[in-house]
Amino acid sequence: MEADVTEGLDIDVLAWGARAKARCDALGLPPYSEVEGQLTRRFLTPAHAAALTTLSEWMAAAGMSVRRDAAANLIGRYEGETPGAKALIIGSHIDSVRNGGRYDGPLGIMLGVDVVEALHRAGRRLPFAIEVVAFGDEEGSRFPASMSCSRAIVGSLDPSALAMKDADGVSVAQALAAFGGDPDAIAAAARRPEDVLAFLEAHIEQGPVLEAEGLALGVVTAIAAQKRLMVRIEGVAGHAGTTPMALRNDPAPAAAEAMLALERICRAGADGLVGTVGRMTALPGAFNVIPGAVEFSMDIRAETSATRDAAVEAVTAEIQAIADRRGLRAEITLMQVLAESPCDPSLMGLLEESLSDLSLPARRLPSGAGHDAMVMADLCPVAMLFIRCEGGISHNPAEAVSEADCALAAQAMLHFIDKLERRERA
Repeated sequence: MEADVTEGLDIDVLAWGARAKARCDALGLPPYSEVEGQLTRRFLTPAHAAALTTLSEWMAAAGMSVRRDAAANLIGRYEGETPGAKALIIGSHIDSVRNGGRYDGPLGIMLGVDVVEALHRAGRRLPFAIEVVAFGDEEGSRFPASMSCSRAIVGSLDPSALAMKDADGVSVAQALAAFGGDPDAIAAAARRPEDVLAFLEAHIEQGPVLEAEGLALGVVTAIAAQKRLMVRIEGVAGHAGTTPMALRNDPAPAAAEAMLALERICRAGADGLVGTVGRMTALPGAFNVIPGAVEFSMDIRAETSATRDAAVEAVTAEIQAIADRRGLRAEITLMQVLAESPCDPSLMGLLEESLSDLSLPARRLPSGAGHDAMVMADLCPVAMLFIRCEGGISHNPAEAVSEADCALAAQAMLHFIDKLERRERA
């Protein structure tokens, strides 16, 4: 086992893990949440702005220069031995789902800030810079698509994404301009591959595997492929009391049948195939009106694009058949496509060695959840460190992590940086 890389860094590692967790807890309350009594922090809202303001103060105190780019990414940079050196980017997302957990995303940012602060206190500079990035839109909880911030950094954000609107009819471009971003300068947020060494994301597992095996940390092998679709089934609105059942063109039962078809197809699938309906609206949405249309989302994921695409094709065909049989019209719109994203083998090896240095098993596991890392893989090599979460619960206020596991994650990240430094100097 190697020497403890925290030696001489003037930190109490357990207290350090406690602080990262406490900072996530602090950001779980207003003004960092849009709703009293729960955490809801959507992209480009006042709660998002408040979180960035406080986080920028923590970054500056840790020894970083801080800026926001045109896409509203918050970037803290700890310069290397040579100004302008390529950077190891450590990051995750600061936004949340509605009524979500406090550690999904922010924990990876807080750990990155703490790692930089430890290096800064020791006066240690590296042959590369470290940048800590808080992405703003990983969840897609406000606009139909997600990961627009990491896509902007990679340079793959489709300009049409700026026209997407939220439930209030506000477009991404309008919200971004009001937030202080610059939708006309999104291209300037893109980073050059030669300026980025690698990307490291620490994130709660959001699943039960690590806890079931009694493990604090895991090394991610790949991130699942996913597609997001919006389905609209149209019929004829009518009076709920005067229209006989046999004479209705009701899209609601068709939507229910479509959802059951999604469940059946995904239950029978392989490669970790899963399907979710997370949003549904009946229009016009009155108790005494047969809806004229029903709209709902479908999120379909698998470890491979081939399995995912086969399921999408099968579900799409069934929805069309259901609509045809019932005399309805179905429209299916593809909102987002993310290919499966394998992590870099050499960086995975460095993470595994880092866990071994801490006498921890180097457990490898895939991620069924999407992460900004899968977008960043188009720019640079990526690695992901999973942190055990209680009960595997996530996207839920009951989401929980331990201070000890946070401390271990911070130590593992420092070991990873130490190994990456030696590799770069070799």
